[in-house]
Amino acid sequence: MGNPDHPLPTPSTQAGREGLAALLARPGRAVVALDFDGTLADIVPDPERSRAHPGAVPALSALAPRVASVAVITGRPADVAVRYGGFAGVPGLDHLVVLGHYGAERWDAVTATVHAPDPHPGVAAALAELPAVLERTGAGSGTWIEEKGRAVAVHTRRASAPQAAFDALRGPLGSLAARHGLIVEPGRLVLELRPPGVDKGVALAEYVRETGAESVLYAGDDLGDLAAYAAVEELRTAGTAGLLVCSGTEVPELARRADLSLPGPAAVVGLLAALAQHLERSREA
Repeated sequence: MGNPDHPLPTPSTQAGREGLAALLARPGRAVVALDFDGTLADIVPDPERSRAHPGAVPALSALAPRVASVAVITGRPADVAVRYGGFAGVPGLDHLVVLGHYGAERWDAVTATVHAPDPHPGVAAALAELPAVLERTGAGSGTWIEEKGRAVAVHTRRASAPQAAFDALRGPLGSLAARHGLIVEPGRLVLELRPPGVDKGVALAEYVRETGAESVLYAGDDLGDLAAYAAVEELRTAGTAGLLVCSGTEVPELARRADLSLPGPAAVVGLLAALAQHLERSREA
């Protein structure tokens, strides 16, 4: 990691600067937590073709041994994120944790196994009704249903009028979710129906408590990451330093609350590489 090509950026807020300073001062008590799609991987029209940025695994494998833990927190099934990320069996990522389905599933690199409760029955029931709902709203053409096991998502990115289809579906999918005891999580041209009571904020806060971390970095790009932002803000009030990173500018509310805004996954990977480089140099000094 002697490459000088990764300068360490400066957060725009005092809280963010304090969070970064705490991470750098005591990396062995720091958690680095990251969303997957839009943060470690570019957003693509077909979610099944999503893959981690080419530099993500090298940067993570350089950083992970120098901090308490690295966690990927995603709405995807944990095993899918592991596969699309290329995280399994990578030297340096021995203790990586992937919290899938917003924390309902957990994959640990040390065991290479997924632990999860039984699926919510409402997901299968909602999935069975979805084609008829899409047909009734007239939003079926170009929309795409993603079966996620513990959730189901409707993507409108490939529709002829993506935003119009997204807007037309919010009400009907909200009603469908409510009938089956689910909630709707909106994202960037995607609406996900999933069980209540789990979100990235809950998952992150529980993991920080589990590790006993004194500082946490969280990076995300979409509305589903707002809960994790809120968790970091709450942790700050309790004395845990935090750094909030926004990947991209598509979600203004996330960008406004971030301590550090980056243009996308390539820049997030650059940040991870810069952190690893800085910590290596500090260790060698």
